[in-house]
Amino acid sequence: MSKKEKQAEAKTETVQPFRLDGRHALVTGGASGIGEATVRELVRAGAFVWVADINVPAAEKLAAEIGSAQALHLDVTSRESITTAVSHLTRLDILVNNAGIGHVGSIEATEPDDFDRLMNVNVRSVYLVTRGFMPLLLGAEKNTGRTGTIVNIGSVAGQVGIKQRFAYCTTKGAVLAMTRQLAVEYAKTLRVNAICPGTVETPFVEGYLEKFHKHNKEEVRAELRARQPIGRLGRPEEVASMVRYLASDEAAFITGSLFAIDGGWTAA
Repeated sequence: MSKKEKQAEAKTETVQPFRLDGRHALVTGGASGIGEATVRELVRAGAFVWVADINVPAAEKLAAEIGSAQALHLDVTSRESITTAVSHLTRLDILVNNAGIGHVGSIEATEPDDFDRLMNVNVRSVYLVTRGFMPLLLGAEKNTGRTGTIVNIGSVAGQVGIKQRFAYCTTKGAVLAMTRQLAVEYAKTLRVNAICPGTVETPFVEGYLEKFHKHNKEEVRAELRARQPIGRLGRPEEVASMVRYLASDEAAFITGSLFAIDGGWTAA
């Protein structure tokens, strides 16, 4: 066990709500966007966090900045990378499956290679990562007296149809189905929930605007805001706060649930 892990282990329980003292978490895609915000929030709650990302320098920079965290190289599409990552851990209480990619196009404009790539990164990786870390998660209760917790970062795209998002909607719908199935399969030994964000201000969205709407970026940004009744984009910290809640003791009776954080999109 590393020095940072021992420091996190030594923290005492407090009476503050939504605390995660003494628990160990891993966030995939943890070096940027919603993943980065989640890492920061879980550390703030008292957890030790593995910043699992393919971008190791970014993960190392974040871990060094916030303390009680450690970078971990992880290619979520590679079984070998996952096996290596698992070998670095001795315990895990919280897994946040956050890594993912997007795609723009109707079914006619989505080439088979594009579809396969999204399925590989957004769906198969959740299966591989969850399966790889499952033994540690199922052993979490021995360490803390609490069952292990998985929070999958889905999307509003898994709940409603969105034009020009055929492959993305398909993959996010699959993540939500996996969430429900796991929650039922492991109802007494593991809590599994999903968060379904609307459009959030992240490098993910900025990359989409730069790639597909470079000539009219601000016009499209205004459209993205307008399709959410609240009239703005979400913030990564707002999603991270829900991750913290779902991982906490206060959410002990919640499993198999999907939480929309979408500015009213799915309510409209």
